[in-house]
Amino acid sequence: MVEDDAGWIELLKLWFPAAGYTAVEYAVTGAQALEAAVQRKPDCVLLDFGLPDQNGCEVCSKLRAIPALTRVPVVMFTAHGREKVLGLENGADYFVGKTDSSRELMATLGALFKRAKQEPGVLAHGEDFFVMDFLEPARHPVWKALLRDGHADHEFAGEVGRRLAAIHAGTTGAEMARAFATDEIFHAIRLEPYLLATAKRHPDLAASLQALAERTAATRECLVHGDVSPKNILAGPSGPVFLDAECAWYGDPAFDLAFCLNHLLLKCLWVAPARRGFLRCFDALAQGYLERVSMKDVEARAASLLPALLLARVDGKSPVEYLTEAGRKETVRRTARALIRQSPQELQQVREAWQESLT
Repeated sequence: MVEDDAGWIELLKLWFPAAGYTAVEYAVTGAQALEAAVQRKPDCVLLDFGLPDQNGCEVCSKLRAIPALTRVPVVMFTAHGREKVLGLENGADYFVGKTDSSRELMATLGALFKRAKQEPGVLAHGEDFFVMDFLEPARHPVWKALLRDGHADHEFAGEVGRRLAAIHAGTTGAEMARAFATDEIFHAIRLEPYLLATAKRHPDLAASLQALAERTAATRECLVHGDVSPKNILAGPSGPVFLDAECAWYGDPAFDLAFCLNHLLLKCLWVAPARRGFLRCFDALAQGYLERVSMKDVEARAASLLPALLLARVDGKSPVEYLTEAGRKETVRRTARALIRQSPQELQQVREAWQESLT
């Protein structure tokens, strides 16, 4: 608990034991909090915004830059609602307003720790292996299977966006960049078969597609999963679980965002009766992600990359298996080619053009 107000500290010292939280450590400055967190990894950090040496956003950002602490939940605890966005942009997971009741705070902590118990964990690991919790298939269906059956849950899609944003926000820094300097793998598995191979099939768009590949390769901001698609996401009881990051790379977060949104658009052709629901999922995922990231120009990069990925899934080296009809492929080509020429800067532009192509 990071709080400098003596009155609030005394109140919290009554609230926490009453709710069953007895192992609570207090810090009154940001520096003290950071030192304590490094020495003893906490289960959660409850962080006041207005501290004497630095504000809570600065502390949160510094916590997220420490590799061992990137997944520690951070709850911003403040009396001012305007500070909510700042806290979320700097990596906070939750926001609780300061009131004279402990109800909201304790409910938030209860939900947080309940979810933490349900999330899969790594049980053991070494240089060439790791063992993780078994996830029962009946309770963790593959998202792609749900979409195939027409189940378009926009709330789940929004959570996919928020968790992807948390992964990106929590994996920046030089140490992460050194650990995932996998440029050759990412080029071989993603940039070449998707963008460069498609450029060969569409010579009139080759310059644009090659420029997108070069920009993506040159952008280094955070850890990129590289294959955020519904087949690699489980819909668990506590939310999405991301799997199979075989081409993880320190690079452009816009790639992950565009890659996943691309699948939601293509599903509109696969399961036509659920189109409206899939487009709502597109909106929710994009909003959930963009509300949680502060990286510059990430939406513009994702929007301009998205139509190229659309085209790649019919004319690249890894076409989606469910688009076999010539008419559906031509719908993708026609819409994607026009958008590549326009170079959209907002995801809504792509979404609207795609919806129009379906009518």
